[in-house]
Amino acid sequence: MLSIRDAIAALLAASSPAPRRQTLPIGKALGRTLLQSVTAQADVPGHDNSAMDGYAVSLADLAETRRLPVGSTIQAGARPSELLAGNAARIYTGAPIPTGADAVVMQEQCDAADGYVQLPSDIKPGQNIRRAGEDVARGSTVLQPGRRLRAQELGLIASVGVAEVEVAAPLKIALLTTGDELVPAGRPLAPGQIHDSNGPMLAALVESLGFTALTPRHLPDDPALTRQYLAEAAVGADVIITTGGVSVGDADYVKPAVEALGELGLWKVAIKPGKPFAFGRVGDTPFIGLPGNPVSVFVTFLILARPLLMKLQGIESVDAPPEFPLPAGFTVERADRRRETFLRTRLCERNGTLWVEAYPHQGSGVLSSTCWADGLVRLKPGQTVAEGDILPYTPMSSLLCSH
Repeated sequence: MLSIRDAIAALLAASSPAPRRQTLPIGKALGRTLLQSVTAQADVPGHDNSAMDGYAVSLADLAETRRLPVGSTIQAGARPSELLAGNAARIYTGAPIPTGADAVVMQEQCDAADGYVQLPSDIKPGQNIRRAGEDVARGSTVLQPGRRLRAQELGLIASVGVAEVEVAAPLKIALLTTGDELVPAGRPLAPGQIHDSNGPMLAALVESLGFTALTPRHLPDDPALTRQYLAEAAVGADVIITTGGVSVGDADYVKPAVEALGELGLWKVAIKPGKPFAFGRVGDTPFIGLPGNPVSVFVTFLILARPLLMKLQGIESVDAPPEFPLPAGFTVERADRRRETFLRTRLCERNGTLWVEAYPHQGSGVLSSTCWADGLVRLKPGQTVAEGDILPYTPMSSLLCSH
């Protein structure tokens, strides 16, 4: 079996991003992947300014006295001015430093009355002055392509004078489910049938990462229609994801249809829940085949499919999700001997210390475990767990958001 690390490396190596490009105003670019370098059009800040409310002074005027008349007031947004000789200037946060001033004294250290201000003795040159270009210098590159744009990146882009950016259009992902037993939610069930949870769940997972989920379709138990649906999906989507029908020996029509339209590799990945996983192409469109059990779909999508989708979207750094060492509040006699196991877990507090608890039923069909959990704990093949053992915990929030 392929290790998870090797499987992800193979997926990334076999894929090249070619996202569709769009130019958007920064107000519409949240969550998009940047496809250009962003260069500062101006210094940030654009002028020397005060870091706080207080008094601007020239140290030369303080050689013989600590009491100065307040000759002017400078508000944020005021035009640059000149400090009157022998005077202090009342100044507010963000206001331009007047010519001739070389320090700002915070108002809490001063005693002002009757048009004068009494200043402290320990004033240093340059104190409380933010210099022009201190944050960003004009002409410098502040962001590189491949960055997913969050609120803070958009604020930085605006601060350097850039109003529009070139970004990747969201990947369009076709979702196809298999299994004669599946019935859409809202319809009555006949004996042996279950409601389809994979389609709605996958669509929500895709959307939560900033991609576009095309309306899920159910592949019929018909070879010609299966091939037709896959071919149609390849025309309108950037990626195709199916659930079920990827285990060796499955009696379904997905494998021959994909093989007829492109290429398919059936992988056994050392992951639990999961293991059966397929990757290939329908025409030129990447194809991902996930297992059929709902929890297996959830875990393999986050651990295996997510990094691939991020790369195809043009995200430069596809890092492994963070793992935090935390003590176990549960025991495991022995994990699967051949596969890495991902337990659905939740943080809890004991006497001011964070621990992780595991859901008592870890079966691959127990979808309620994913709702109860706020993270995953990874166990090595054959690992035993005693209460208090330190385990790697990954918050679900780091897996369900776009970096």
